[in-house]
Amino acid sequence: MTGPPVALVGDGALVPCVGGSERPYLSLDAAASTACLPSVHRRVDEFVPWYSSIHRGAGYKSQFATAAYEDARRAALAFAGRAGRDDVAIICRNTTEALNHLAYRLRLSPEDVVVTTVVEHHANLLPWARVATRRYIECGADGTFSVEDVEAALDEQPHPRLLAVTGASNITGWLPPIEAIIGASHRRGIPVTLDAAQLAPHRPMPEDADFVAWSGHKMYAPFGAGVLVGPRQAFSAGDPFLAGGGAVDLVDLDEVVWTDPPDREEAGSPNVIGAVALHAAIDALGDLGWPSIVDHDRRLARLLRSGLALIPGVRLLGPSLDVETLPLAAFTVDDTPHALVAARLAAEDAIGVRHGCFCAHPYLVRLLGLSQTEVVAYRDDVRRGDRSRMPGAVRVSAGINTTEADVERLLAAVARIASGEEPPIEYRQDPHTGDFSPDPEAALWKLDLGSHGSWCSPG
Repeated sequence: MTGPPVALVGDGALVPCVGGSERPYLSLDAAASTACLPSVHRRVDEFVPWYSSIHRGAGYKSQFATAAYEDARRAALAFAGRAGRDDVAIICRNTTEALNHLAYRLRLSPEDVVVTTVVEHHANLLPWARVATRRYIECGADGTFSVEDVEAALDEQPHPRLLAVTGASNITGWLPPIEAIIGASHRRGIPVTLDAAQLAPHRPMPEDADFVAWSGHKMYAPFGAGVLVGPRQAFSAGDPFLAGGGAVDLVDLDEVVWTDPPDREEAGSPNVIGAVALHAAIDALGDLGWPSIVDHDRRLARLLRSGLALIPGVRLLGPSLDVETLPLAAFTVDDTPHALVAARLAAEDAIGVRHGCFCAHPYLVRLLGLSQTEVVAYRDDVRRGDRSRMPGAVRVSAGINTTEADVERLLAAVARIASGEEPPIEYRQDPHTGDFSPDPEAALWKLDLGSHGSWCSPG
């Protein structure tokens, strides 16, 4: 591979737009999920004929698949900077499952304190609420906090058992000073859990975090595998998160002897193909090299965020333009619901973005500057089944396949919408979902996905 941009599987696919035309689809939703790298797709295709059950079979295919799975585990450890350490990589579905897994395995009590931040994705907020008491690090109006803010929370009593923090925001792309934060926590004897879901495809992992979780579907391997990395000793005692075959050495009707980690933590038949895909993605990012990836990210981030900030009627959320972020931006358009902006970008320009609260409600509430009275009113609406006034924003996020021309295409489309130009077709809002869609009676937008029973921007 050479430096970015790198084409992904499906890039350039033609999709219908209002008026009956077709345009090349532009995905600017990499922060949610990325398409597949061609090299990952090839590796999976090559592996599929050799797929078999692992760890139990004596046949050649079983041995081959087992070797591929364990190679992927070693690659994940190396990707996290853990080669040569007594750490384990537990292969699971995604970051959310990894953090739930860890919250269970740390054997915390309701009296234990987990320090976390209001910037977190729900995956790094909700699991800790089930097992411990949370103490929050607040953010400023720009959505950032300082190392000193972290230190103040860590120094409160009672002494925390854990610091759980993101490596990069999934709304603003802000990169907390994670190395300094980890150092501050370790000087106080407090271990650190890092949610690296957004960080993993964009920056090297900080090697000093005690626990790290990330997902393949955000780093060009959308085959359902994620990873939890941590010290072996943290998983060597107690019962695993999942109980079942493959996690045991001996089972009697009244007794179980669990096997050693990481196998202890992976009951049932694992996602071997997902692991192979993740390994291929790790290799591909290694071939590209972090300097090339980071340079591409910085150029696109500057173009994207500065371009949005210059459009009249657009409000860019998050830190100022002189603060480094990932190539990701969240914004609102004056007098236009976020759901309508996203619907128009899709139907008129074939641009796929995300809108809503991005599974980080507390953070978005702060970024939007909503009062508690407003939050309560929105909550009451939702409880009545009406999501038509749900607060939110539009998020655009780039990947290694995104070009400067792609960003310019997005900026031109947003500028047209923000200018007040009337849409070429009427859009209707479903109050139950809050989503807008072109009027199907106009017969200009033909897309029948059936009844999927959900909406585009649930929290």
